[in-house]
Amino acid sequence: MNSALIVAAHPDDEVLGCGGTAARLSAEGWDVHILVMAEGATSRDPERRREARLAELSELERCAHEAGSIMGAASVALADFPDNRMDSVDLLDVVKRIEESIRLHQPKRVFTHSSKDVNIDHRVIHDAVIAATRPKPGASVHELFFFEVLSSTEWRPPSSIGPFAPTCFVDISDHIGTKTQALEVYTPELVPFPHPRSVEAVEALARYRGATVGVAAAEAFEVGRIII
Repeated sequence: MNSALIVAAHPDDEVLGCGGTAARLSAEGWDVHILVMAEGATSRDPERRREARLAELSELERCAHEAGSIMGAASVALADFPDNRMDSVDLLDVVKRIEESIRLHQPKRVFTHSSKDVNIDHRVIHDAVIAATRPKPGASVHELFFFEVLSSTEWRPPSSIGPFAPTCFVDISDHIGTKTQALEVYTPELVPFPHPRSVEAVEALARYRGATVGVAAAEAFEVGRIII
């Protein structure tokens, strides 16, 4: 049985970044596992006060599990790193949590954030995944891909760090409906169009990415590594 692991920073990033791909892989018989690293919500306060946001965090956890079920995920796990404060955490601690998931699920394919994002948590997760998937002898991970997340990837000016430059496109024409259904579970996180974190914008990006490669809808990825 082929296994894939999606490592996302926040609840909803897994859907925004590769929800259609997750649904397609699940439909094709893959075991798709989702690991969400940061809690969400607490960055809305001047200081991290987790106890003041327990109701919201519980709701986000519920949303993550429901969205995972819609996409056909075999498992959904949520860590407890501080929202939008992951640059305050030792990178080694982040790496070890990802390594734990890799040991458990033995994924052949791993998806995570691009390094081009404006969100600091996304960039920390990117670096941690790179470290956790080092191609050591006997490693299960043979394929590594980086996804884009609307309201983060496109908000980083290309002149700042370089543009998101996808070279892999997954046809999700048959799964765009599943992606949007999973996204709509995250009602508290959605913002009305024309904000990029809206259902309309997500659909538009999928249509645009699909049109660039001749299909009805697609998700785009930078290729980190493929071992054949």
